[in-house]
Amino acid sequence: MKAAVVYDSKTGNTEKVAFAIKEGLELAGAKVFITKADKADGIDFYDYDLICIGSPSYQWSPLRTVTDLLLNKFHQYRNDGRVKLGAPKVQEKNALIFCTYSGPHTGINEAIPVGKYMGQFFEHLGFTVLDEWYILGEYHGSEERSTIGRMWDIRGRPSKEDLEKIKQDSERLARRTSVNSENVQ
Repeated sequence: MKAAVVYDSKTGNTEKVAFAIKEGLELAGAKVFITKADKADGIDFYDYDLICIGSPSYQWSPLRTVTDLLLNKFHQYRNDGRVKLGAPKVQEKNALIFCTYSGPHTGINEAIPVGKYMGQFFEHLGFTVLDEWYILGEYHGSEERSTIGRMWDIRGRPSKEDLEKIKQDSERLARRTSVNSENVQ
């Protein structure tokens, strides 16, 4: 399996998750390319079996670098004729969406729109969105927002345990996806 992990991170939470995903995919034998969104314009999503795209939730949206990348890729692929009416599935092209959030106001509900937004780009390209992962992360720079918001005390998140679970889940996802790909052939 050939995978790419593309992300941006404002405070480091999303970057930690991106590298945990990379580690897990590699444990499953995947060849993984990892890059920040502002450096990913030259990659072709269709060159990979799995694209993992991640962003923190920032005012209920992905970071601008991630949005710009997705919009640029969408326009490029539409001009190339790869975006088709009805969004037919492209065999063996998959996406994993991941979003970190602090949710000092409404919790995970602040992150879900980000995941859905990013996922729609891949569905329109014909990729199968395998999953959306929402990962709780510390609100850096505000102890109050990290201790008394709706999510209560989230200091230190994502924790070592959170990152280990992400690594294990990534390994399982890669193994399951590889097995499904072999069964299709």
